[in-house]
Amino acid sequence: MADVVIVGGGVMGAASAFWLTRMQPGLRVTVLERDPTHAMAATALSVASIRQQFSNPLNVAISRFGLEVIRDFAALVGPGAPALGLRENGYLFLAGSASAPAMRAAVAVQRAAGAATELLEPDALASRFPWLALGGVALASFGPQGEGWFDNMGLLAGFRDAARAQWAEWRRAEVAALVTRGGRVTGVRLGDGEEIVAGAVVLAAGTRAAGLMAGLGADWPVEPRKRTVFLIDAPDARHPEAPLLVDHTGFYLRPEGQHWLCATVPDDDPATDVEDFEPRLQEFEEVVWPRLWARAPEFAAVKVLRAWAGQYDFNVLDQNAIVGPHPGFPGLFVLSGFSGHGLQQAPAMGRGLAEVLLTGGFRTLDLGPLGVERVLAGRAFPERAVV
Repeated sequence: MADVVIVGGGVMGAASAFWLTRMQPGLRVTVLERDPTHAMAATALSVASIRQQFSNPLNVAISRFGLEVIRDFAALVGPGAPALGLRENGYLFLAGSASAPAMRAAVAVQRAAGAATELLEPDALASRFPWLALGGVALASFGPQGEGWFDNMGLLAGFRDAARAQWAEWRRAEVAALVTRGGRVTGVRLGDGEEIVAGAVVLAAGTRAAGLMAGLGADWPVEPRKRTVFLIDAPDARHPEAPLLVDHTGFYLRPEGQHWLCATVPDDDPATDVEDFEPRLQEFEEVVWPRLWARAPEFAAVKVLRAWAGQYDFNVLDQNAIVGPHPGFPGLFVLSGFSGHGLQQAPAMGRGLAEVLLTGGFRTLDLGPLGVERVLAGRAFPERAVV
């Protein structure tokens, strides 16, 4: 018997366990994680970035909360917290003439929400980043502070270890089904048949959430989408202070030590199997490198050092998070559908989940627009700046 069972021990589950046990000491929280190595988890396979350049003002606020946590993690979780090594190199989005109006509108939203985003016309962009070739670029937006990348597994470990110190329990177990009685979710059934009864169940299972919801007879608009990331060496391109570049032609790039990380969103982007982590190696030669070379001629000579594939838990309704209680299944709370920006949102999402579960409402940030009700109604609350 547990007060709360959390399905999934990645960063969302760990953040939720931390905030639940911080806000209500003595709460019996059990976290169930099928693979404690997190080898195939979105947390571990992420490029570990944080930005405020979103089109939806709520997402700007969520990232600003996460930034405060990441910047001073030890003050939150206590002595021994890992240093998260935040590098505030910024994000640089490029736009062509067709997408420039939307960029202007998004920057207005960001600045109204407190972000420091700057709009750069081509001349200013060339002056600040002279290594870029600007053919086809009409406008750029740049976040000079509060954006960059950090230690993804450090964030997970810090939340997990602090939650354990607050008496949360971690178990290695695979959840086979959510258990209901009288229309209420009352616990979970494990792969070995064991049932764990709980006062509340938090579904933080990433790409596996849809399968568990299907077991309740419920559709869930979240599916696995594969993303292949390449670590490359470019001996003629040494810009360790470069921002994370998001090019409107369809790739992103950021420095990683003396090397670079890059990827694309494939034009053919179907749902994949939850077990499919085979990299699409052809994407580099066929898509990423030609576009990268056209944008930055210093990348004429490159070598792929490593490649891996991760999965987005992609919300096909509106590419935005789903958080909070499920009105159709009392006792069930969800954290789902983060569509590639979950890691940076974990501090705020974990706190919001704890608030609504323990108090019946969101307190720090109003995450209500991200609730399950909109999913059931098919009412989109979109995020358009999905990388």
